[in-house]
Amino acid sequence: MTVTPPPSRSAGRVATAVERASSALGRLRRGRLLHPAGRSFVGETVIWGTPGPPSGVALLDQPGRYRTTVRLSKGTPTPGSWPDVLGLALRLHHDDGRPFDLLVSSSGAAPGLRNLPLPRRRFTGTYSTITCYRAGRRRLWLAVLADPDSVDLGRSLATAVAATRTDTPRLVLAVASAVGPWRLVGQVSLGAQLSAEEDAALAFDPVRNLPPELRVAGPLAWLRDQTYRGSRRARGATAQSGGSTATTV
Repeated sequence: MTVTPPPSRSAGRVATAVERASSALGRLRRGRLLHPAGRSFVGETVIWGTPGPPSGVALLDQPGRYRTTVRLSKGTPTPGSWPDVLGLALRLHHDDGRPFDLLVSSSGAAPGLRNLPLPRRRFTGTYSTITCYRAGRRRLWLAVLADPDSVDLGRSLATAVAATRTDTPRLVLAVASAVGPWRLVGQVSLGAQLSAEEDAALAFDPVRNLPPELRVAGPLAWLRDQTYRGSRRARGATAQSGGSTATTV
């Protein structure tokens, strides 16, 4: 997948500088530069298909079932249940190709709030991609929403882990246009927690690990690409590092 650099003659030098700065900060932190505090789980995603007009992305439009790795995280991170920009990362594994990495952050559900990362206390809520995708000429936003019939994930990473030990928490995958309502396309289930070593090894690439019809749009995509490259470089990880090989939930 090609990521378009910002419109500048010195784009190459800027990209190198951003990646090196991200790598240096990652080494100072001795771990992930972004969302360092988190817990990872075995999961499963069931795609029901897109209701109404198709999105143009086969993975979302066609029913399917995917082994999934799920990571819940705190952005800063703040202590315990203090408000923070919460993160949810999904890796949908394909047996015959590149995985689909979806990273979403706590946000509002309304159109005007989908682009804004919003701090909150609870892990059960709305998470959106913040930046949009393009599928052909369509602009799309993806989100993970609370399932009202599921057990609550609570206010901390500890309560989220506890929920997976006694139940199977579920979240809902959704797609929307810039101003349209969320259309529910699937369900994500969380199972057993992965070890701390597996969590540390896991590395996502939300810009390049995408279905062939989908690409990240806008200048933030370029910045995100360089930042994640630098963070992975500092940890000695790759865009395909980690992920659950356990049985799905």
